[in-house]
Amino acid sequence: MAFDQIKLEIEQLLTDMQNQPQDSHEIYLSVMEKLNQLKATGMPLPEDLVKLELELEKEFAAEQRESEA
Repeated sequence: MAFDQIKLEIEQLLTDMQNQPQDSHEIYLSVMEKLNQLKATGMPLPEDLVKLELELEKEFAAEQRESEA
């Protein structure tokens, strides 16, 4: 898959995340998948998306801990 296509898909996922925050976990998983596709092609990862991925990961980990408590 071409870099530009993956980039467009990530942009759409981010738009979806803003418009449908209740689906943020699914969108997070999709962002992770797209970033992994970029990694596989050897393309550089956009720093803002890497940061977003880490922030969402922390958020979901905290939610998981809260639900287990």
